[in-house]
Amino acid sequence: MEVDNGKILGYGAELAEGHPGFADEAYKQRRVDICRIASTHEIGQPIPRIEYTAEETAVWRYCMRKLRDLFPQHACREFLAAWDVLGFREDEVPQLEDVSQLLRSASGWQIRPVAGLLHPRDFLNGLAFRTFHSTQYMRHGADPCWTPEPDVVHELIGHVPMLAQPAFCALAHAIGVASLGADEAQIWHLTKCYWYTVEFGVVREGEAVKAFGAGVLSSYGEMHNMAGGQAGLRPFDPFQKQPKMSYNEGYQKEYAVLESFEDGAARLRDYCRTLHVDLPEEVRLAIGI
Repeated sequence: MEVDNGKILGYGAELAEGHPGFADEAYKQRRVDICRIASTHEIGQPIPRIEYTAEETAVWRYCMRKLRDLFPQHACREFLAAWDVLGFREDEVPQLEDVSQLLRSASGWQIRPVAGLLHPRDFLNGLAFRTFHSTQYMRHGADPCWTPEPDVVHELIGHVPMLAQPAFCALAHAIGVASLGADEAQIWHLTKCYWYTVEFGVVREGEAVKAFGAGVLSSYGEMHNMAGGQAGLRPFDPFQKQPKMSYNEGYQKEYAVLESFEDGAARLRDYCRTLHVDLPEEVRLAIGI
């Protein structure tokens, strides 16, 4: 499976007005350089290592310190188990190549660098082949608690621990498989399913709900919002129309709840069957179905 990882919709080297780094020419050039590295990466080749600056490492350190104290109370048990194994340090930004090697051993997944926000079809198709496309650039230090786009803090802290857990990976894989051959309306629906699970999902643990979505786990404010009881909770059902996705309008007003990762993956596989996607045998073998 080959995805043009330089063909992006936005949030790459070009920054819109209102972005924390919009007026910082040095920061924008740094983004250009890192995005260029990602856009030339070829599948099967090692992911180029980024020499993060002292300023970028300071942002990473700040986020690590703000977030890690919230995990024991608000993160799901699968995340906590993987977090302990990963052993991320606050004085060093992990390299995607090292993380990808670890994931291959833990869950059979791999990381590929990307220059920004991929088209949903390309991104979801990657999940079918157990490939997660990840940015490598760091958010701007002017507002380290918030970023309008997925940056390396969001990817490493929010996504990577869950990608080391096979039960969660089965759910993400099911979304990817469903995207193969899906029409545009179905891709949009699957993008929302991804949003309300992989990005902002919560899972039931006894009487409580715990975060597993990367958009929650990588955001100090979103974790407090989730735990505060102000947002609504609804069962995740991929057969139902999903609510509008909201990111630039503050924290989530509602979270979708999984009873378990196994249940969520089973529901998504059932939904996949309704799409009547006739995949060639070589594709079925490649994605393991």
